[in-house]
Amino acid sequence: MLDDLCILPNARFQEVLAQIEREHKKLVLVIDAEKRLQGIITDGDIRRKLLSLDTNTSPFDLQAYQLMRTNYLQLTKDACRQQVIESFKEERIDFLPIVDHQGCLVNLLTKRQFHVLLLEDKDFKLTDDFSTLDTSRLEQEIYPRPWGFYKSTLLTPDAQAKVICVEPQGKLSLQKHFRREEHWIVIKGEGCVSLELSNKAIYAGDYIYIPRGCKHQLTNTGKERLMLAEVQLGDYFGEDDIIRYQDIYGRVSNHSL
Repeated sequence: MLDDLCILPNARFQEVLAQIEREHKKLVLVIDAEKRLQGIITDGDIRRKLLSLDTNTSPFDLQAYQLMRTNYLQLTKDACRQQVIESFKEERIDFLPIVDHQGCLVNLLTKRQFHVLLLEDKDFKLTDDFSTLDTSRLEQEIYPRPWGFYKSTLLTPDAQAKVICVEPQGKLSLQKHFRREEHWIVIKGEGCVSLELSNKAIYAGDYIYIPRGCKHQLTNTGKERLMLAEVQLGDYFGEDDIIRYQDIYGRVSNHSL
């Protein structure tokens, strides 16, 4: 529950520690009597505060308002999905407090919860209860890309499996690989696949085979996210096994998808 993560500004040092330990979230949210968000305290904030104290100051004399950090990122409850995506791209952002237009705390969204929403392709409101999401499913990290994201679900010496999600109008680079072939099955959405000189419209349920050395490109031509399952077969799956010919995001000179 969100209330279990909240504490008042005058809470004592021991109370803050007990709250963090009890909830196993590594943070507490400092709110005033009207539930307006005042600041956040993470276990890292506490360590930094302890290191900065002089020898004449006891940490047990500190209160929550002296421990809290006020330079944090937050979103209002009506923020759009793209704002959430951009926020979690910021370095070291692992959670987002959600507030109303009066600054009152209404929710908390963690990066792991958001990754579950992406993986399950769920529509959501920032006022939804995210505590029910099963974050234990995230055995592999989700990798954001300019066109969307991918998640590796299996990696063996001779195979790799991924879930790929392409945002509307997103386009992967025109590329080819020498050491792996690829097998795609469209899960949802619609798009276009370019294979050498041919173009093919694709829809949910379609299968696409991409042999080694074949130039290929994937574009989301629809109004919803294009999601597909990809299985790669070969002897090497590094991101440097890519020759890129065109890329609308200006990444022709590097080797990431």
